[in-house]
Amino acid sequence: MKYDTPDQNTILTYTGVRFNPLEAETRDIRVEDIAHALSLMTRANGHLPHFYSVAQHSLNCAAEALARGYPARVQLGLLLHDASESYISDITRPVKRNLPEYVLIEARLQETIYARFGLGDLAGEELMRIEEVDDALLYHEFLTLMGCVLWPDPPKLRAEHDLGFRLPRDVERAYIERFDALYREACEKA
Repeated sequence: MKYDTPDQNTILTYTGVRFNPLEAETRDIRVEDIAHALSLMTRANGHLPHFYSVAQHSLNCAAEALARGYPARVQLGLLLHDASESYISDITRPVKRNLPEYVLIEARLQETIYARFGLGDLAGEELMRIEEVDDALLYHEFLTLMGCVLWPDPPKLRAEHDLGFRLPRDVERAYIERFDALYREACEKA
């Protein structure tokens, strides 16, 4: 048996990478790790009536961006907008607001992930669109899955979204397929 003495500053990813989330290197970021981990992580910290993954949410966000006519870069940005969670997990919004160091770690890691996939220059209107679509999906996820209205003015969605239970392996595969298509399209237009 081979022993692998772990570095206390790293995690072992699905594809076998020793990954340091505090000093992430772009060469260590793999979409396979992101898709696998996010397909196994639930939204809302598991407080939904059925398993609904972060990867499924991200796929819905990318689909909404497509329905709104946003460019491939923004669609890809939405597919990857929660990718840092695949390496550092997620913390609920009320707690995250009280952990400024975590917020910095998450932002730095997300910037590295975006850079890895050619989105290091996302700015201004593109980032605003990403946040807008993410919040719109959040609103409708809570409305549909929990019967909860998060704020008075409901954001409009331009696409129908699958909020039902899906097997993690199917979501993982769909995530990678969508990533491959968007990455190719975004790179061709760069």
